Amino acid sequence: MSDSDLMQLYSRRILALASDIPHLGQLDSPTGSAHRRSPQCGSSVTAHVVMQDGRIADFAQEVRACALGQASAGVLGRTALGRSRAEIAQGRDDLQAMLKSAAPAPGAPFQELETLLPARDFPNRHASILLAWEALLGAIDASA
Repeated sequence: MSDSDLMQLYSRRILALASDIPHLGQLDSPTGSAHRRSPQCGSSVTAHVVMQDGRIADFAQEVRACALGQASAGVLGRTALGRSRAEIAQGRDDLQAMLKSAAPAPGAPFQELETLLPARDFPNRHASILLAWEALLGAIDASA
């Protein structure tokens, strides 16, 4: 990987998202929690939720990941509250499609994920980028 490739991959916008992750921490009484770890890079995310009427009423995440995984968790943290499982799953699926093919970036409310488009060329980073989404879906499933 050349220096210019790294510079593009870790753009200022990615680093800004990575440094400002909403809802970091734990919840006192979650209805569901889940931990996911990427064996490829060692990144990990634990998500905690309170579900109410099929929607995320409260959310917290513990993120130990590279800048790309943190940026993805930052977008998720900005958009998770009030969403249903189906909406989060669609966001994850759209993100995965964007990374693995020429699919467009996810639409609203997840449009900030377009910032991660340069990671398409680095498949070894995809698992870390998807980690927060997988953890949140696991937490939602655990609350059922």
